[in-house]
Amino acid sequence: MPLAEHLRELRRRILWCALAFCIAAVVAWVFYDQIFEILRHPADVAVENARAAGKDVQVSIVGGVGSAFGLQFKISAYGALVLSSPVWLYHLWRFITPGLRMSEKKWAVIFLGTAIPLFLVGMTFSYLVMAKGVSVLFGFTPEEITNVVRLDNYLTFVIQVSFFFGLGFVLPVFIVMLNAIGVVSSRKLWGWWRQIIFGVVLFAAVATPTGDPVNLSLLAGPIMLLVFTSLGIASLNDRRKRKRREAGEDYEAWDDEEASPLDTTPSDIADDGWEPADYSETP
Repeated sequence: MPLAEHLRELRRRILWCALAFCIAAVVAWVFYDQIFEILRHPADVAVENARAAGKDVQVSIVGGVGSAFGLQFKISAYGALVLSSPVWLYHLWRFITPGLRMSEKKWAVIFLGTAIPLFLVGMTFSYLVMAKGVSVLFGFTPEEITNVVRLDNYLTFVIQVSFFFGLGFVLPVFIVMLNAIGVVSSRKLWGWWRQIIFGVVLFAAVATPTGDPVNLSLLAGPIMLLVFTSLGIASLNDRRKRKRREAGEDYEAWDDEEASPLDTTPSDIADDGWEPADYSETP
C-alpha cells in the first residue's frame, strides 16, 4: 500500500474512532454519578481497612474552582474509552492488518470476539484487586501521621491502572492473531522470550503511577501468564499448519485468485481384466 493511501486509511479510521468516542462520552456524561460511585468504592474500602489497622487516612475533596468540572470530564472520557472499545479495537486491528486475503477476514471477527471480553475482564480484574492494592499502600502510613489523599489524584490512579490492565489483557490476542495470519512464527516469538519479559515489566512499571512493587506485580503477573499462554497457542497453531502442509492440505496458504497446484505425476492404470475388443473379423 502506498504511503499516501496508508495515511488516508489512518485518517479515516481515526475519524470513525473519534465519532464513536464522542457519542460514548455523551452517554458517560449522563451517567457520571453512577460511574463516580463505582470508581470511588475501592477507596472507601481501603480507607476503612486502614483505619481498622490504626492508620489515619483520609480521601480529601476536590480543590479549586474548575477541579470538579475537570474531574467529571476525566471520568466521562474514561467511560467513553470503555464504551467505545469495540470500535477502536476493531479499527486498530484492521489498520495493523490491511492486506488480509478473503480467507483471512474471519480473523477480524475472531479478534473482536476475543479482545473485547479480555479487555473488559482485565479492567474488572484491576477493579477487584484495587482495594487490596490501595490498602497495602495505605498500610505504610507512619503512626501519628495523617495521610490525606486527593480524590482527583486517586481517581486518576484508578483510571490509568484499570485501562492499562485492559490493554495488557488484549496483548496476547494480538500475538495469537498475528501468528494465525502468518505475520510472525512461534519459533521467532519464543526466541524473544527475554525481551518479552522485560517489555511486560516495563509496561507494568509505566502503567502504575506509583511505581511500587505491589501494583507492578499485580499487573505484570497476569499479563506474563497470558502472554506465554498465547505463545503456547501459537506453537500449536504452527504445528497444525506444518502437518497440513506436509499432507498437502494447506489451502489457506494460497491466494484467492491463485490456482491450486495439480499433481501431474502419471499413475499406473489398474489391471482389472479388461481387454480391448477385436474388430479384425468384422465384415
